[in-house]
Amino acid sequence: MTVRPSPGDLLVIDGRASVQFAGDRALTFRVVSVCDRPTYQGWVWLSGYVLNRRGDATTKREVYVQLAGLRPTPTLTAATRGGQSLPL
Repeated sequence: MTVRPSPGDLLVIDGRASVQFAGDRALTFRVVSVCDRPTYQGWVWLSGYVLNRRGDATTKREVYVQLAGLRPTPTLTAATRGGQSLPL
């Protein structure tokens, strides 16, 4: 059974979730909302923000992905800038 994402979840969206995000097109994505509109079985529309390597939101997007291909991101703890550790 696949669990639907919730607002606030951080996900890796790559080729497992949809072929359009394969390879270097993979995203780190913070979910803002999950659409209730009907889709194909196992697919979902997500609204949220693409995050850069530092965890900063760079672009707001709506993506159509397979639930079974979504994965939680590795924990983002801190970014390093100029030798200092900064919270994200």
